[in-house]
Amino acid sequence: MTADARSGDPIAITRELVRIESVNPSIEAGGSGEGEVSAFVATLLADWGIDVERYECAPGRYNVHATLGPDDGPSLLLNGHLDTVGVADMTVDPFGAAVDGGATVAGGERLTGRGACDMKAGLAVILAVAHRLRDASPGGRLHLLFTADEEHASLGMQAAVEGDLRADFGVVTEPTSLAVMPAHKGFAWVRATARGRAAHGSRPEVGIDAIRSAARLLAGLDVLEERIRNGPRHPLLGHGSLHAGTIEGGAAPSVYPERCEVRLERRTLPAENPADFEAELADVLDGVRRDHPEVSIELETELLRDGSDVPPDHPQVIALLDALEAEGRERRVEGMTAWVDAAFLNSAGIPSICFGPGSIEQAHSADEWVSLREIELGADVLTRFARGLLQVER
Repeated sequence: MTADARSGDPIAITRELVRIESVNPSIEAGGSGEGEVSAFVATLLADWGIDVERYECAPGRYNVHATLGPDDGPSLLLNGHLDTVGVADMTVDPFGAAVDGGATVAGGERLTGRGACDMKAGLAVILAVAHRLRDASPGGRLHLLFTADEEHASLGMQAAVEGDLRADFGVVTEPTSLAVMPAHKGFAWVRATARGRAAHGSRPEVGIDAIRSAARLLAGLDVLEERIRNGPRHPLLGHGSLHAGTIEGGAAPSVYPERCEVRLERRTLPAENPADFEAELADVLDGVRRDHPEVSIELETELLRDGSDVPPDHPQVIALLDALEAEGRERRVEGMTAWVDAAFLNSAGIPSICFGPGSIEQAHSADEWVSLREIELGADVLTRFARGLLQVER
C-alpha cells in the first residue's frame, strides 16, 4: 500500500483498488470475488483508527461496515460495491491502473482499468471522506458500507439491510459524472417457454413449431410496448420499456422444434410493481391464443428489482446540490439509467441517491476509465456534504 493511499489521497486509493482483482465469480469463471479487496479496505480503515467489521455475507463473499461518530445524532450512509464484472476482451490492462498510458498522476487526466469507473473510484471517494472526518468529532454517525455481489445478485446489500442498518440518508457512489441522481428504474426478468411437438420437417400434420409460437408472443409485445409508451412518464426517468434479451430453441433445420425459450426484461418506473410484468405478458398471451389455439407457453418470473425514487426537493438532495455548487460544479439532477443497490436502501427506509465520479457509459467497457479530476472533486463535494449533515464544525 502506497504512502499516498495511506494519507487518504482518493486518486492513490483508486489506483490501489484497481490493481486488486475483484471480478465477481458468478459472472466470470475464475473471478476472485471480494476477499482481497475487502481486506484492503478494512485494513486501511483500521489503520486510520476507524471502527470496522469485515464479515462474510455468503461463503467466500465479504462486506465491510465501518462507523464513525456517535449514534445519537443525524446519520449518513455512504455505500459502494466491491465487485466488478469480468475482464474478457478488455483493450487496456485491467489491473494496471495506468494513468493516461503511464503518465504521472499529476500530469494525467484519466485512470484506466477494470472497476476504475464502476466503481472503485466511488469506493475511494468514500474512503477519502472517512479519512478527512476521522478526527472531526462529528455530531452524528457516518456509516461506510462496502458490499459484495452487486453486479450479480446483490447478496451483500441484502445481508446488510436484513441486519440493523439504519441511517437518515444514503449516498451510493455509483458513476454519475457528478450529477445527483435520486431515481432509477426497477426491472423484471421473465422466462417464456414455448412448447411444441417435434416432428420431421416433412410432417407438418404432426409437428408444432415452438419457435413460431414464441415469435407470436414476441409480435404481440408491440401492443404492450405501445401501452407502456402511452402510460405514465417519470420526470427524470421517462417511460418504462421492455425487450427480448435472449432466445434459444430448435435442434436442426429439418426438425419441428419442440421447445423455444425467450427471456424478457421489463424496465419499470418507481411507482410500478415489477411483479406485474408476468400478468402483462399473460394478457398478451390470451390475445395470441385466441387466434392461434395451438400456442402453449409457460411464464416464469426469474428476478424482480424495485425502482428507487427520492424526491428532488428532499432536504438532503438540496444540501448535496448546494455542496456541488460550492465546489464550483453545476447543479444537475438526473435519472440513473441503470439499476443499483440504492433500491434496497430505500426499501429499508433509508432515502438514498446516487452520486459519484465517472460516467455510466464507461462502466463495464473494454477500455474502462475515470477522470482524475472527478475523483478529486467527488471527494471534496461529499466531504462538504457530510460535514453539513453530521454537523461537523469547520
